[in-house]
Amino acid sequence: MATSKIFQHGTLGLLVPGLYDGTITAGELLTHGDTGIGTLDGLNGEVIILDGHAYQAREDGQVREIDATETLPFASVHFEAPQHTAKLQQLNQAAFQQQVQADYQLTNVFAAVRVDGLFKHIKTRVAPHQVKPYQSLVAATAKQPEFEGTNVQGTIIGYFAPHLFQGATVGGFHLHFLSADHQLGGHLLDFEIDQAQLKVQNFADFQVHLPIDNADYLTEKFDNATIDAAINQAER
Repeated sequence: MATSKIFQHGTLGLLVPGLYDGTITAGELLTHGDTGIGTLDGLNGEVIILDGHAYQAREDGQVREIDATETLPFASVHFEAPQHTAKLQQLNQAAFQQQVQADYQLTNVFAAVRVDGLFKHIKTRVAPHQVKPYQSLVAATAKQPEFEGTNVQGTIIGYFAPHLFQGATVGGFHLHFLSADHQLGGHLLDFEIDQAQLKVQNFADFQVHLPIDNADYLTEKFDNATIDAAINQAER
């Protein structure tokens, strides 16, 4: 089942003041897409969704499959049907992002980006689990466990979004990683590609599903400047 849209539950902006309660189940989320990224209830780690399975990279470095009843405050998914594929080799993160954005004219386009292959170096971080009363995103992510690997087989999955939509999501690239052996995962901080295959899927539609049954969300007074600064600090 392929669709021409990204389905996103919640906004990245709602995480900024600390609205971390899960408001959609993993089971429901997966009816809207088989591939994507997110975080779990309580900002509990990094979620990587590949081939219809959702995984949590935990702050202790472990990776496990998520149960259908678990909930998420924020996630983006799509049904994978890439329009473009290419072979990549010997690229660091900066060169990769510059090349992909230019080659596929992504500046004003929503796109899913997937890279499968061998990575000379991978560095990830994982958001630590929060308990109420929740701290802000900047405070909660001030100290995050980081993990590294060399010569790792695995998959990068994530999105590019136009900077106009910063706040709803991350403007630019937002990428997660999962190793093939499920021993390393998380939000990507740095990587170097050895040999890999790139898949790019463009979207004309970006659907945002808001948690309008959540009382904290309904009463929160969001500040755009604070959200923008916090995303730049916490998610880059």
